Amino acid sequence: MLSTLRAAWRVGDLRRRLLFTFYMFLVFRLGVHVTVPGIDPAVIQQMFQEGTLFSLLDLFSGGALKAFSVFALGIGPYITSSIIVQLLTVVIPKWEQLAKEGEEGRRRLNQYTRYGTVVLALVQGFGIALGLRGAMLNPGFMSVFIVVWALTAGTAFLMWLGELITDRGIGNGISLIIFAGIVSGLPGGIGNVLTYLVARRITVLNVAVLGVFGLLVIAAVVWVLEGERRIPVQYAKRVVGRRMYGGQSTHIPMKVNQAGVIPVIFSTSVLAFPATIAQFINHPVAQSIANALDARRPLYMVTNALLIIFFAYFYTAISFNPVEVANNMKKYGGFIPGLRPGRPTVEHLERVLARLTLVGAIFLVTINALPNFMMRLTNVPGLAFGGTALLIVVGVALETMRQIEAHLLLRNYQGFMK
Repeated sequence: MLSTLRAAWRVGDLRRRLLFTFYMFLVFRLGVHVTVPGIDPAVIQQMFQEGTLFSLLDLFSGGALKAFSVFALGIGPYITSSIIVQLLTVVIPKWEQLAKEGEEGRRRLNQYTRYGTVVLALVQGFGIALGLRGAMLNPGFMSVFIVVWALTAGTAFLMWLGELITDRGIGNGISLIIFAGIVSGLPGGIGNVLTYLVARRITVLNVAVLGVFGLLVIAAVVWVLEGERRIPVQYAKRVVGRRMYGGQSTHIPMKVNQAGVIPVIFSTSVLAFPATIAQFINHPVAQSIANALDARRPLYMVTNALLIIFFAYFYTAISFNPVEVANNMKKYGGFIPGLRPGRPTVEHLERVLARLTLVGAIFLVTINALPNFMMRLTNVPGLAFGGTALLIVVGVALETMRQIEAHLLLRNYQGFMK
């Protein structure tokens, strides 16, 4: 990886892209410290308890929500809007047609995603402003109005920043903003571990076990994220005019973790929602539900595992359509060796997809439960990275390095003649 980065730094265009991405990271981190006016920070700090939805959102925003800055909503509304648009492309025929029209269709869908982002940011900002009226120095209509528009403007700015990184930087800008927000908490986590070590709450052996175990987990995450099942495909020979086409062999790559980190985010958000609502409702029933869904209780762990498996199958079914893949293969004369085109091919793809999804879902459940196991194993009170954060960081890092290598290959390719 270091050799790839050194090679990229020697290429002028890549160096400019890397520097531009770094400068956008600085802009993002500076904006985290621009607080929304009229808010009491002490009241906000009391709401960030472990297991609440606020803690999850604060993780993705890089601490902006805890500081209640203009970036407090982070890029969450954009992610939600993107998922909604992706799901609606399966339901709305016109949008499905746009998704198949190439660059122009994707541009139209991206525009719908931007509109949805602003609407969701307004709704979420209004909900947060009403829920945090107790933290306002002067509660009133004007204070709520300022909070809502400040949060919406911050989300719109982050969306624009991410698109700038995608166009003029390196990698996917939205993913890199989430990556920067999560990684920004790493120095604080290391500082906490050193504080515990100096205070003799933990030993050097605990830190060594934590480091070795962390490296093994990262290696396992990389191995699974890069893992894929390759379905062989053979294309029959066709004669068109005086030319012969086809006859080559290829494969369909099917990822082990087809759904990515989406199932973990959905499951954690759903289970954290009652605990968040209970903070605003002073009722015994609400408090008992919040206590039952505490992250350390068996009910939470079992429910979380089942929800992750459910969302893994649900999102995989939305993002990968075996019927469409089989029809495209049949259209261009392709077939899986040993299987007839049509229904047998669809059934084979569905069977392979179901097995891969189960393995990927079990992997997500394991990674999500690892922080609790590591805290008990190493006696470290808190960890900077949870399972969700680790998946996002490793996945974004791998994708960014692939894009850097693609740029290098494009510029250094010499062909078979020098």
